[in-house]
Formats: sequence, structure tokens, C-alpha cells
Amino acid sequence: MPLKETQSSNGFREIDRWDGGVGWIAHPDEEMQRASHAISVDGDVWVIDPVDAPELDDLLAEYGEVAGVVVLLDRHMRDAEEIARRHDVPLYLPTWIRRSVTGIPVRRFETSLADTGFRVLKLFANPAWQEAALYDETTGTLVVPETVGTVDYFRTDRERLGVHPMIRLFPPDELRGLTPERILVGHGEGVFDSTAVTLADALDGSRRRYPSLLASTVRRFAPI
Repeated sequence: MPLKETQSSNGFREIDRWDGGVGWIAHPDEEMQRASHAISVDGDVWVIDPVDAPELDDLLAEYGEVAGVVVLLDRHMRDAEEIARRHDVPLYLPTWIRRSVTGIPVRRFETSLADTGFRVLKLFANPAWQEAALYDETTGTLVVPETVGTVDYFRTDRERLGVHPMIRLFPPDELRGLTPERILVGHGEGVFDSTAVTLADALDGSRRRYPSLLASTVRRFAPI
């Protein structure tokens, strides 16, 4: 199983479907389990941190017309530019994410994403890590691209949702106190039940469980 698939997708696996959107994993067999999402707001579809896949446009069309493609993390663009170009829509980037894009319109946002109702949370804004999250209190949807995830390498055995190993000692405070109904993550399937409790547990136990996660990671990747 490759850590990250670099070839074109042969077919995606759908995840996280609800009335207001859907998610997919373009390379179901890769270890990173890069998850992408599309969220519908009044018939407009906002595509978030996408990895492209065959017949993806058919999936998006179920929710409406694509209005924009959003990137929430500095370290990757995934296939955001290609999808924005294909749908002739702008690429949306938080103001503090330092990426240059040419050939397509770019819209910068800071406190809210256009007129979607999503509030923007600034999780990290330093030279090493720039990340935003989106949260809509009305619909209860929280989108976090990297700080938390559900894949094995983010979690200890007792966690459903885990903080990224690189920031376990210093998880961002901006996610504390939120009460989402669903948590959509950039690696793995989302969390759709007991979400507020699950998020609080991940943040509160992040430092305490770090030695356990580190030990399991060493065992996982140690040569046989």
C-alpha cells in the first residue's frame, strides 16, 4: 500500500455523505487516505482541498453548480487548480496562506468564506505551518484539513479522532469549545456522532497520549 498515490485515480470511494455535502477519497488504497469534500450552500457547491478522480464532476453535480474551490492548508494544493480551471471558478485561499497561483482567479478570505455562512478559524499562521478551518454553527459542519484526522497514524488505540503527530504537544486553541454536528477531516472519514465530545477528547488528551502514539508509530514503521 503506497503512502501517497502519485498516479491518476482509477476511481474514488465516497465518504461522509449528508444532506449538505459529500466527501471522497480518490485513492482508496493509499495509506495517507487524503479526503476531499464538497459542501452545498443554497445550490452553490464549494469544493474543499480536492484530489481529482474520474466521474467526480457527476458527484458534484448532485449538489449544484461549483462556485469555488477552497484550499485550507499551505503544504499542498492537491488538484485544486485543475478543478477550478475545469469549472471556470476562482480558487479561494486564506489571507495568511503563502501560495502563489497563476492562470486562474484567486480570492483571498480571512474571517468568513464568501457568503457561505462559514466562519474561518486561523489554526496556524507561521512559516512552518499555515492552516485554516471552516465552521458553520448553523449547520454544525466543521472542516479541519490537517490538525485532526481519523486515519491510524493520527490516533492512539483509544481515540476516534486524533491530533496530527507533529503538533500533539501544542494543539491550537481555536478548536476548543466548538459543538459541531459533523467533523470533516483531510485524512480519513469524518465523525458524525458524539462529535463535540470526540473533538474535546482529542484536544484534551493530545499531550498526555503523545508517548503512546509515538511508540505505536515507531512499531508501525520499524523495519522487520
